[in-house]
Amino acid sequence: MTENLDLSKKLKEYFGFNQFKGDQEAIIRNVLAGNDTFVLMPTGGGKSLCYQLPSLLMEGTAIVISPLIALMKNQVDVINGISEEDGLAHYLNSSLNKAAIDQVKTDILNGRTKLLYVAPESLTKDEYVEFLRGCKISFYAVDEAHCISEWGHDFRPEYRRIRPIVNDIGRAPIIALTATATDKVRTDIMKSLGIVGAQEFKSSFNRPNLYYEVRPKASDIDKQIVKFIMQNSGKSGIIYCLSRKKVEELAAVLCANNIKAAPYHAGLDSATRSQTQDDFLMERIDVIVATIAFGMGIDKPDVRFVIHYDIPKSLEGYYQETGRAGRDGGEGKCIAFYSYKDLKKLEKFMEGKPVAEQDIGRQLLQETAAYAESSVCRRKMLLHYFGESYPEDNCGSCDNCLHPKVKVEGREALVIVLQAVQAIKEDFRTDYVIDFVTGRPTDDIVAHKHDQLEEFGAGEDEDPKIWNPVIRQALIAGFLRKDVENYGLLKLTAAGKRYMQNPESFMIVKDNEFNDDDDDSLGEGHGSALDPTLYKMLDQLRTTTANRLNLPPYVVFMDSSLEQMATMYPVTLEELQNIQGVGAGKARKFGRPFVELIQKYCEENDIDRPEDLRVRTVAKKSMLKVKIIQAIDRQVMLDDLANAQGLEFENLLDEVEAIVYSGTKLNIDYFLEEVMDDDHIDDIYEYFRESDTDNLDDAMDELGQDYTEDEVRLVRIKFFSEQAN
Repeated sequence: MTENLDLSKKLKEYFGFNQFKGDQEAIIRNVLAGNDTFVLMPTGGGKSLCYQLPSLLMEGTAIVISPLIALMKNQVDVINGISEEDGLAHYLNSSLNKAAIDQVKTDILNGRTKLLYVAPESLTKDEYVEFLRGCKISFYAVDEAHCISEWGHDFRPEYRRIRPIVNDIGRAPIIALTATATDKVRTDIMKSLGIVGAQEFKSSFNRPNLYYEVRPKASDIDKQIVKFIMQNSGKSGIIYCLSRKKVEELAAVLCANNIKAAPYHAGLDSATRSQTQDDFLMERIDVIVATIAFGMGIDKPDVRFVIHYDIPKSLEGYYQETGRAGRDGGEGKCIAFYSYKDLKKLEKFMEGKPVAEQDIGRQLLQETAAYAESSVCRRKMLLHYFGESYPEDNCGSCDNCLHPKVKVEGREALVIVLQAVQAIKEDFRTDYVIDFVTGRPTDDIVAHKHDQLEEFGAGEDEDPKIWNPVIRQALIAGFLRKDVENYGLLKLTAAGKRYMQNPESFMIVKDNEFNDDDDDSLGEGHGSALDPTLYKMLDQLRTTTANRLNLPPYVVFMDSSLEQMATMYPVTLEELQNIQGVGAGKARKFGRPFVELIQKYCEENDIDRPEDLRVRTVAKKSMLKVKIIQAIDRQVMLDDLANAQGLEFENLLDEVEAIVYSGTKLNIDYFLEEVMDDDHIDDIYEYFRESDTDNLDDAMDELGQDYTEDEVRLVRIKFFSEQAN
């Protein structure tokens, strides 16, 4: 029957579409053939049609198990809209009175109803089970099937009972459908539903029309959102918040700013929720501010933006919610606000839950944090999470790709990580591996006696911020894999083992930094996006200044300082000193033309500058740094100073470099004159003057074997102190 059936003709007849999307036709034929089916299809891919069309063609009634009453009403209206007769589709849930329930039963028994939507809670009621036993069931469709899995983003215990109830009512083929599922969740769904041998249909998770961005969550977040919506005036959007209170507050703020918005959450009565949903679909309101209860299955194709006020609890939840944007293939902007403090708050909510549940929740949160903090292409990160690779280096449609960070060489760090994973027998998670490579003797590491291994602390000299991005990007590159079945332990892959034998260049981007200090939450960027036009102008000015003074550009201002200037718009030398890496001396030395350019740019482009640049609080210098500065001022020889402080000489140089790079001027000429030849000093100094990088490895390669690493570092300290501070 299914081979010869002209499904395209039926598609046109019932739904008015000329052709199927993706795997729809193959899925429908599989259902019509009476086979169990698993469908993984992103939001907007046309999942509903995969059970709606076969239900209309098969004998009996298809039972659709769905988690939301709002979704049921929406879908039933759609199906009944394609027929002149009433009763083609019905739903059974707590919102119906007895007369309405009797009508549903009558239509089913008369063979009129082809689709019956049921909430899992209703399906468990004895009266419904008893009634359905006497009906001809064509198949069962389990929609939003990720709700079955504790690893899914919206776990519902009642979903675990679906299979026993199906057995009780009477066996028929099962089709499970979800828009988001990792390999772990997919396995869990099929096991729980007893359809392990089901044919699987997995569509690509790539939504090329969606733009992804993560912004730091600052105190002016409401203002940012209002401004964004006004810039997208008249467009439909959804804003997700985690608490009902915040939903109410933000909706009120939007309304006060003449934005047509309404709140939506489970605490509102069903009539209000239904009215709000209809108003949104009919475009009487533009913006819904909602908890995650809104939007599942809502068939509004032209949602133009989805904003996450709070970072979601899992990447699956985030992907599904952002998937409600641009379902018509048009523009869809997805902006999430992230703060480390919110993450800690979500972890705290888990306290008191069973240990296994807490563990799952923390792992899911870590994946979300990784996505938010990473500077890697967001599309690449998302697709990798769902087991799909994205071959492009730059998607051109996320904040990280539009404003890429400079890549750094991660070869040595990657080898250290891979060797560490091997040394600790592939039996620990990311946090443990990072503690191990950085040489932190935690109670756990000491208990396992891993502090006694040769590889312990192998990465202590590397930048501590490099380890998370190295591990994340090693996972994406396939050198490591995460064993989700087993608490997220890091495992070596065959490619990882080969890499250890034959390491090659591995360029990585460091993570984005999110300041979680309450007092300094605006310091990094006041929650605003970097102004690319201004950045380019500042970069040109830096190049001109550097050429005029015959200095490398990085000596004038570092990239990170320019990025902050193009975000914070400082227009006085005092404000310029609030920028990271700009001390009073550097501001006086180089700053005047930069603040004048910024002021002129703001005036010409009517820039709404942050009202008052929050003064950056400077971390208190450690006692060691204070002692080093005082000792150098007294011209204590550096080797004597290292001995007095119980430091290796290279560790002392680390501390001195940190002091100079943070903007403090130190004069070490007295020591250089004692230990180095004047010509050597001049040669190394001249190298740094002409080089466009201060990288030590590059300097050693260029200068050759006539100079020791300590000599090069000492002269670099002199150069940076004199030229940059």
